[in-house]
Amino acid sequence: MAKIKDALEYHSMGRKGKIEVVSTKPCQTAADLSMAYTPGVAEPCLAIQKNPLDAYKYTAKGNLVAVVSNGTAVLGLGNLGALAGKPVMEGKGILFKRFADIDVFDIELDTENPDEIIKACQLLEPTFGGINLEDIKAPECFYIEETLKKTMKIPVFHDDQHGTAIISSAALINALMLVGKKIEDIRIVVNGAGAAANSCAKLAIALGVKPNNMIMCDTKGVIYKGRVEGMNPYKELFAADTHFRTLEEAAAGADVLFGLSAKGAFTKEMIASMAPNPVIFAMANPDPEITPEDAHAVRNDIMIATGRSDYPNQVNNVLGFPFIFRGALDVRATCINEEMKLAAVYALARLAREEVPDSVSKAYGNVKFAFGRDYIIPKPFDPRVLLHVAPAIAQAAMETGVARQPIEDMAKYIEHLESLQGKSKEIMRAIINKAKSDPKTIIFPEGDHEKILRAAKELVEEGIAKPVLIGDRKVITEKLAALNLELDVPIIDPLVSELTDKYAEELYHLRQRKGLTLSESLRLLRRKSRIHFGAMMVHMGDADALLGGIDTHYPETIRPALEVVGKQDGLSSVHGLYMMVFKKGVYFLADTTVTIDPTAEELAETAILAAEKVRMLDIEPRVAMLSFANFGSVKHPQVDKVRKATAIVKQRAPDLIVEGEMQADTAVVQELLEGFTFSKLKTNANILIFPDLDSGNICYKLLHHLGGAEAIGPILMGMKKPVHVLQRGDGVDDIVNMAAIAVVDAQTS
Repeated sequence: MAKIKDALEYHSMGRKGKIEVVSTKPCQTAADLSMAYTPGVAEPCLAIQKNPLDAYKYTAKGNLVAVVSNGTAVLGLGNLGALAGKPVMEGKGILFKRFADIDVFDIELDTENPDEIIKACQLLEPTFGGINLEDIKAPECFYIEETLKKTMKIPVFHDDQHGTAIISSAALINALMLVGKKIEDIRIVVNGAGAAANSCAKLAIALGVKPNNMIMCDTKGVIYKGRVEGMNPYKELFAADTHFRTLEEAAAGADVLFGLSAKGAFTKEMIASMAPNPVIFAMANPDPEITPEDAHAVRNDIMIATGRSDYPNQVNNVLGFPFIFRGALDVRATCINEEMKLAAVYALARLAREEVPDSVSKAYGNVKFAFGRDYIIPKPFDPRVLLHVAPAIAQAAMETGVARQPIEDMAKYIEHLESLQGKSKEIMRAIINKAKSDPKTIIFPEGDHEKILRAAKELVEEGIAKPVLIGDRKVITEKLAALNLELDVPIIDPLVSELTDKYAEELYHLRQRKGLTLSESLRLLRRKSRIHFGAMMVHMGDADALLGGIDTHYPETIRPALEVVGKQDGLSSVHGLYMMVFKKGVYFLADTTVTIDPTAEELAETAILAAEKVRMLDIEPRVAMLSFANFGSVKHPQVDKVRKATAIVKQRAPDLIVEGEMQADTAVVQELLEGFTFSKLKTNANILIFPDLDSGNICYKLLHHLGGAEAIGPILMGMKKPVHVLQRGDGVDDIVNMAAIAVVDAQTS
């Protein structure tokens, strides 16, 4: 009962349903309205009349999909009707948007006449870039899709058929690889003869299954040549020349069971009768043909997948349709053909065999995934699915001649797809590309940490940086082997390195008047502090940057770096900067991590250093010096400090766009800023300098956790050479991002 209540509450709370329409253009003023509607809207109308393809330029058609249903086969619930199926169609819209940034209108048609559905879709062609048919019962769904594909010039895709087929086929390729069987040798039984079963069978044959090695069953048993009862032209395609008449008979000795039928259709006796190392796909929803628990209770050599998210190897259609449509829309494909479906199959299969990033483990409660019997298909929340499947679809569309707008540069297209996953991806890709132009050597003091090892592998493969790991060579080598990672990078063990004596003398020279003896220097470098050793490598010019702190507290990394590398000459302190990435833009917040109660001089340093760092990232800085007052409206020592700091910045960096003291909303709300016509800041600030650590730290954490901003940092400013600090909760992606920033920092040092 609790689950029923929760589900109903989820759909009814607040704004009813799950979707809304959001404007992509400003519509705040009379001038905006005149452009959005009359008279400005006349111009794109006339342009489209002259050239119909301009609809893709001036309207949302190229990114708009219709999810069309009559509700005759809703999930596993049967014929609920068009209206009752609407929550599912809204849900499909959410998945399209969440996973591929595709907009959707759900269209529920109150008819069971297939010709009426066909006519409705045909009439809608001017509106949409593609049509996703959903929850329409067989055999009508076959006729509807076949007719629409012949008569329309936009992609039409019945997801219940092809989505399940694509995902399960990818899983089948990997399952057979793991059990050491060739697809052309297997005997497969498909239980079910509806839309999904029909498509799964066709695609399995396209992959290499021999037709005479496939048996299809329905509720009346095996579909065999000469059978009359319950047959139709679509079942006839799979009528086998066989003596088998029941599912039980067909399952005996079979290598693969594909279940697209009903709960409990597979018995323990069937599983026991199958060939060695059998593969079972029990894909009935919400309850599979047999549960993994029951199947494993019979024998321990099985490999099983279901449609359930609470079991391993979920065959989930969301791995297909958003990314298939993304690729098809982006090349303006006229259809989704068999070659495109196969391209999606192979792309998903290859991806499952790659190392799984940390971000995916986080999305699933820090569960570790690796290619094997419990992981033969990628997870829906794996961000790489978009980057693998959509390009594969686009490439196949181009190669088969159905793309009306071919992609000229696939690498740039993939970068564009990455930007759809968030502004931070777009910004970080620009930074990563800059790092790749001249990779630098980065020291990782925690060289035996799993996340560091995984990040180092990615840095090498992407050509972002040249990692050097500090730690016990044997421990690191054993960890790499345990993680199944191949990584050829320098490993330095301070205990035995020939560099240690030289570094100890230099460290003694640096710190002898701070109470450090030569013997203590040796002991510190050999056994106590790999951060000190890494900092010495940077100080001595044997490395370009240091990145550490994944399993230490923030001060434990900064302190050794300051003792060895030191702050830049003439500075009173080092400073911290966070990059906060929102959907529509990026802001830089400083000082959020280091200086507790800065003086006016230190605030000015923070502002100038932040501007330099932002320029390094190829972003033009606009600085706001924040306070609780606007431009002299209040007299108070804290306000006076910010006012004085602003004056120092303007004197030292006359070309920098900087203003203050000002309130935070004035700095970021254009309408408020325009009220101060004298301000040098004419558009929203992108660098916010806080008057103290309290306000800066509180603000960035609230923006990150409540405001939905992605936080990248902290970026340490003011060191003589690049040193940056990781946070203890950072994942592999965070480490890679910070490494790219460190490389770019080193490029400009």
